[in-house]
Amino acid sequence: MSETFTVGIVGLGAIGLQLARALDSGVPGLKLAAVAVRDRDKAVAAMKGFRDRPLVLDIAKLPRECDIIVEAAPAAAFKDIATTAVEAGCIFVPSSCGQLLSHMDLVERAKETGARIIVPTGALLGLDAVRAAAEGEVFSATIRSAKPPRGLEGAPFLAENNLDMSKVTERTRIFAGNVHEAIKGFPANVNVAAALALAGIGPERTQVEVWADPVLDRNTHTIVVDAAAARLTMTIENVPSEANPRTGKITALSILACLRGLTSTLKVGS
Repeated sequence: MSETFTVGIVGLGAIGLQLARALDSGVPGLKLAAVAVRDRDKAVAAMKGFRDRPLVLDIAKLPRECDIIVEAAPAAAFKDIATTAVEAGCIFVPSSCGQLLSHMDLVERAKETGARIIVPTGALLGLDAVRAAAEGEVFSATIRSAKPPRGLEGAPFLAENNLDMSKVTERTRIFAGNVHEAIKGFPANVNVAAALALAGIGPERTQVEVWADPVLDRNTHTIVVDAAAARLTMTIENVPSEANPRTGKITALSILACLRGLTSTLKVGS
């Protein structure tokens, strides 16, 4: 790879556009080379003020221009994006890391193609500590995610169980189960749980609770990990994105920090 990593972003929604703007403003060692979107005209308009406007390409053509492919798209597009990146031997950075749990064969394939799959911390915290604890024995891991009711709207679990978030008037537990179950029911809401599972004891043993709280104005995640080396209790309160209340503003910043870590002389944590 060249001294400067070329970056391609799939999706210019709440996460992708924020990341694209940051890269266009200038990040040493990184260059935004291309984007892939469903609506080309909308993307061109969104990037009108960019200093160095990237190419707008089909997903299949991204590896020709990009060392790194960042997925910031709806969950339904994950497999196509991930497969393209892995088969081409690119560095693949998924924001929908929950979808990776259903496509772990890509990890084995990446060993053959030379690709790397790097999961950013996203809207979570403490994954370095969880990874360290998982080098020893971990007894349990739980994440409790609480969001304003409108931040959960559109989740398949709500439709399947006829749950109307507009009628929630007090803090209510909507779901409890393991990460596999949570990802199926809330594919756009619990990527944080998938990241915790990947860093720790896996999706079967990692437990998830989803709460709707009309008092909240921030997406809140609390992690409790009980391990032989330490007991971890961590809470983060993320400011929701104006463009998409299901996503915290910190998510795009986390991906940016992840990308910086690929080129930085000094890197702190993972």
